[in-house]
Amino acid sequence: MNTQREGVILLHGLARTRRSMRSLALFLGQRGYTVVNAGYRSCREPIETLAQSTIPPAIAQLRRQGVATIHCVTHSMGGILLRFFLSVERVPELGRVVMLSPPNQGSELVDCLCRFAWFRRVFGPAGCQLTTGTEGLPARLGPADFPLGVITGNRPAIGLGQFFPGPNDGKVSVARAQLAGMADFLEVGCGHSLIMRHRRVQEQVAHFLGNGRFER
Repeated sequence: MNTQREGVILLHGLARTRRSMRSLALFLGQRGYTVVNAGYRSCREPIETLAQSTIPPAIAQLRRQGVATIHCVTHSMGGILLRFFLSVERVPELGRVVMLSPPNQGSELVDCLCRFAWFRRVFGPAGCQLTTGTEGLPARLGPADFPLGVITGNRPAIGLGQFFPGPNDGKVSVARAQLAGMADFLEVGCGHSLIMRHRRVQEQVAHFLGNGRFER
């Protein structure tokens, strides 16, 4: 596939930086995509503010480079930034989206921890927006109306699985990573924090961007 006029915006997750997506950025760049690995201060502002301050400059950067199709790949809370942005803004060049371990229906871990002052202090207003109830931002964003593939893990770090009623990656349950309207879904044997660095996951990301489906 000729990817020379296709770009990808990468959005990292909560309490991470663009460095966490560097391996994936290099992988996609080697396959011909123009990549913008966007960074933002995830623990400083609400998701709505973070989305509006982060995504438009990334889109503008790709447009200046003559990109005709703009794909997006997100990790964790980055997927919620993108969902909010697409709920209020139209991107005519939008291609396909892959979300890695997104809390699309919130996270039971946040339900347990957001009542503590230390959690609110460390993870800021955005962290507390990721609850599973109707007050959480994910529940208010609606189904996907764009080509979406979701990949999530099922291997939690020691001690974190106890917060979830079913399979999970230690931060997000397999069930709550899913989103109505998604085109494809893939469960892999990874934990939450490093899923974007696994070569198999990277290959599946590239396959979805090129084909609209994961490879079976």
